[in-house]
Amino acid sequence: MACNNIEIEIQVNIENSQPLLDFLATAGTFKQEVHQVDEYFSPGHKDFLAVRPVSEWLRLREADGVFFWNYKNWHFTDQGESHHCDEFETKLDNVEAARRILQALNFTSLAVVDKLRRIWEYKNYEIALDSVRGLGDFVEIEYIGTDEKIDPAV
Repeated sequence: MACNNIEIEIQVNIENSQPLLDFLATAGTFKQEVHQVDEYFSPGHKDFLAVRPVSEWLRLREADGVFFWNYKNWHFTDQGESHHCDEFETKLDNVEAARRILQALNFTSLAVVDKLRRIWEYKNYEIALDSVRGLGDFVEIEYIGTDEKIDPAV
């Protein structure tokens, strides 16, 4: 049985995205460009920022006018490196009702991240280049293969 709701990825800040863009133009397959606005929340009963590195988050995302809930719970190796996460996401029909639910349950908005995401496929990976307003460029590389089990040593 394949792993469901498991995400294996790395994310890093890059100072000069041009070499990556040049590589992807010749070796990758461009998939899409999307404007995303992410708002991160923490519950009143459990401070997601109190644990370092941050191991879980709850996010509302708008992607070109479509809204999603997303929860991630990261797993780490014995050396403290992120390995993979459990991820649960669903589309929202009414984002204002979702915000009222979060407010009623004492969730606090922590940050809003506004970014332009460009996505390519390369072999068994999805490569996203994010240009984040006020923060710079970041690359996210996510494994999109079909392995059935997770090996933290890989």
